[in-house]
Amino acid sequence: MKNRIEILREYIDSIILNMSNDFDRRCAYVHLYGVSQACTLIALKRGENAELLTMAGMLHDFYTYKFGYTKDHDKKGAILAREVFEKLKITTDDETDLICSAISNHSSKGITHSSFDEVLVDADVLQHCIYNVTMPILEHEKIRFEKLVKEFGLIVS
Repeated sequence: MKNRIEILREYIDSIILNMSNDFDRRCAYVHLYGVSQACTLIALKRGENAELLTMAGMLHDFYTYKFGYTKDHDKKGAILAREVFEKLKITTDDETDLICSAISNHSSKGITHSSFDEVLVDADVLQHCIYNVTMPILEHEKIRFEKLVKEFGLIVS
C-alpha cells in the first residue's frame, strides 16, 4: 500500500513528465524533490512533522512548474495545493491548512513565520544555495543560509 508521500509524488510526477521543455522538467524535478528532502531533514532536526513538510516541499513551487508563472506563485500555489489535496484525499482539513500556510508564506524570506512554515522557507533557501555551490548566494537568502550553515555545522568555503 502506498503512503501519502508516494501518492502525492506520483501525482506530481504525472504532471512533470508531460512538460514539453526538457530543461524546465529537470528544474522541476531537482527543485521540488530537493526542497522536499531538505524539508524532511530540517523537520527531523527541529522536531516538526516531517511527513507533512515533505509534502509541502513537493508542492511549494508546483504552481510555477505546472503553469509557467512565478507572479504570486506562493499564494496561487497554496490554492493549487488545496485543490490537489481535495482531489487525492490524503490529508485532513487541518493538515491541508498547515501545509497551505507554509506554501503561502515560503517566498517571504525576510519574515519569521510559525516554526512549521519556517522549515519550508529554510528548505527552499537551502536547496537554492546547494544546487550549485559555485554560484553566489542571493542577497535575500544570505542571512537564512548562514543560520542553516551554523545550525547544521556545515563548512562552507
